[in-house]
Amino acid sequence: MTDLRRSFAVSWDYRCPFARNAHEHVMVGLDAGAPWDVRFVAFSLGQVHVAEGETDVWDRPQDDSGLLALQAGVVVRDAFPERFIAAHDALFALRHDHGGHLRDEAAVRGALDGAGVDPDAVLAEIAGGEPLQTVRHDHEWAVKEHGVFGVPTFIHRDRAAFVRLMDRPAGDRDRAVAAVEGVLDLLSNDVNLNEFKHTSIPR
Repeated sequence: MTDLRRSFAVSWDYRCPFARNAHEHVMVGLDAGAPWDVRFVAFSLGQVHVAEGETDVWDRPQDDSGLLALQAGVVVRDAFPERFIAAHDALFALRHDHGGHLRDEAAVRGALDGAGVDPDAVLAEIAGGEPLQTVRHDHEWAVKEHGVFGVPTFIHRDRAAFVRLMDRPAGDRDRAVAAVEGVLDLLSNDVNLNEFKHTSIPR
């Protein structure tokens, strides 16, 4: 039987509002039954902004405002995949809906608990150090293989594009699916289009 799903990856850092918009479209689309096989790729905006000669964030994670939540996300993604979408949404909401701090362990615990994930289990994994290496691996893979420089970046086959969706889907499943499919169509079909940026957004 032919697998008709579209496979793609999309990068995230919980600090970015545009990552939140794009990932919510993806999550709502998946909930609607969209035929997608999605790889969620952790990406550190803190590491992107490390100047030449400075110490990588991997060697000083306590200094970075986003790494605790990002590690929590990869733990849930890899160890509790059935709860990932709920936790992913909750960690984005912590920052962008509730104005919480992603480095605040109590706040991250609360988001995980609200998503049905045992925060003690997640924080124990983080304390062991492996999730930080997973984030680093995801980040470095995206940079090396696809030239990723920010979030959200959609990766489809051998092509990647940094994408800004201006609005959240507001629960509209058809809108969410159409938005993501539109991105994938551009990645798949138009080899000549490198940049298409509105100079202003009508409101």
